[in-house]
Amino acid sequence: MQKPVIVCLDLEGVLVPEIWINVALKTGIEALKVTTREMPDYDKLMKQRLSILDRHKLKIGDIQEVIGKMGPLEGATDFVAWIRERCQVIILSDTFYQFALPLMRQLGFPTLFCNQLEIDGTGRIVNYHMRMQNQKKHSVAAFKALNFFTMAAGDAYNDTAMLGEADAGFFFKPPDHLPKEFPQFPVTQTYGELQQRFAKAGNL
Repeated sequence: MQKPVIVCLDLEGVLVPEIWINVALKTGIEALKVTTREMPDYDKLMKQRLSILDRHKLKIGDIQEVIGKMGPLEGATDFVAWIRERCQVIILSDTFYQFALPLMRQLGFPTLFCNQLEIDGTGRIVNYHMRMQNQKKHSVAAFKALNFFTMAAGDAYNDTAMLGEADAGFFFKPPDHLPKEFPQFPVTQTYGELQQRFAKAGNL
């Protein structure tokens, strides 16, 4: 008898545009364009981001204003609906609940596991708190322990542990250097390709 299937997806770059890149484009701050696609050390990346926000006196409201004008990537909503008709789906992201809400609403509120920002009374982002270290990998491992057949897709360094832990892991539109470093993960470039991979691997 086949195990029930659960699909774990990264959020930014897979279902929605990169939030920090959009903030960089809006503010003109080039340094905010760096993401986990280029910098594998997430703690170093976030400390760099918070320092930049402080220098430029940007607050949570400024970032939420940019996010409010964003939407899912073209085809993402239908893609999530396709998965939810066939199995369970969980979004595993290193973003923050304070950022993600408007975007999750547009995706039909799939379940999201992510992190928290610490914000003071003036709206300044003073710190960030990971729910746990390497939560993507641990979440997939937990689903496997619950006897789910797990599949995953992501596009960045911080997704590779999740892809490796899953029963079937796939890159979705990764930067060119990542598949060279992690050739074990098949590359997909469209939602149609990823659907085909999921359908075959999970017998959906």
